[in-house]
Amino acid sequence: MKIFRLMSICAAIGVFLALMSPARSEAQYKRALNLTPSSQGLPFSDGIVVGNTLYVAGEQGAGPDGKLVPGGIGPQTKAALETIQKVVQNAGFHMGDVVAVNVYLADIHDFAAMNKVYTTFFPNPKPTRTTVQVAALVNGAKIEISAIAVRRPHVQMVPARTR
Repeated sequence: MKIFRLMSICAAIGVFLALMSPARSEAQYKRALNLTPSSQGLPFSDGIVVGNTLYVAGEQGAGPDGKLVPGGIGPQTKAALETIQKVVQNAGFHMGDVVAVNVYLADIHDFAAMNKVYTTFFPNPKPTRTTVQVAALVNGAKIEISAIAVRRPHVQMVPARTR
């Protein structure tokens, strides 16, 4: 009887260690999203899903051809947010799931024009946001935007009681 109990305990420990082992597939831990096959050659992913959280890479105001759209900060902001929206939707999330956004501007004087376009992409409550001016952006872009989204739970939340 003692040997059977010892074997059961060893088997349970073995299953636990196998489940917690780093040898588990990386795909079980995180899933990469790339909008185009050509983006797979770049040293980053457009998005990474880990559990119920999506991390969206910094997106610039580029069109489908990969080149910056003409017209300045307004069109570049719109293009960057449209790309973010595609990543969010391809991951099975919604723009309302976005909880945090980082905006990098080449010129802080573009803030008002950026903000005018930005406000049209997110429902209330708006995500948290950090906006900073940087010395320069890759490709001479005027803007780069990254985001984090958290998938809503499928259970209905009951509001906390107030006293």
